[in-house]
Amino acid sequence: MTEQVDIPGKPTSASRTTLSHIMTSHDTNLLGTVHGGVIMKLVDDAAGAVAGRHSGGPAVTASMDEMAFLEPVRVGDLLHVKAQVNWTGRSSMEVGVRVMAERWNESTPATQVGSAYLVFAAVDADGRPRRVPPVVPETERDKRRYQEAQIRRTHRLARRQAIKELRERRAAEGYTD
Repeated sequence: MTEQVDIPGKPTSASRTTLSHIMTSHDTNLLGTVHGGVIMKLVDDAAGAVAGRHSGGPAVTASMDEMAFLEPVRVGDLLHVKAQVNWTGRSSMEVGVRVMAERWNESTPATQVGSAYLVFAAVDADGRPRRVPPVVPETERDKRRYQEAQIRRTHRLARRQAIKELRERRAAEGYTD
């Protein structure tokens, strides 16, 4: 990764976005509700837009964790996928996503139907990691999300290390799985 001197930070609001999409019968599963994979793609699309905006260029999905489906989504629901950068590292960003749904023909408030956290890596034209601007939390909510993202990062790294050690130990014991 090429080194750059002090990249100025960007506020959380600079890259925040909402993607809205009306759910149709083409989006349904065998139960007649919207397929989780359709929602996951919209989540990834919104998060990718935010990561690209924040980093000022291409960013690829590195991981998705804690995708929670809280309520079923139905045909005719207007889905709002709200995303923002919660935390940044050297070349990675955690993007938080909240999925809201409302009936297309009603004036009732939208309800939260899902949430997810994704990690994106900013890449250059050759696919190598590149530096990203630090995110600057603006509100108390942004500051809380930043702190929670640091905890999730610590857990992801610890889990990755524990799995690596387990696999090395099993290989040393002669297991080839």
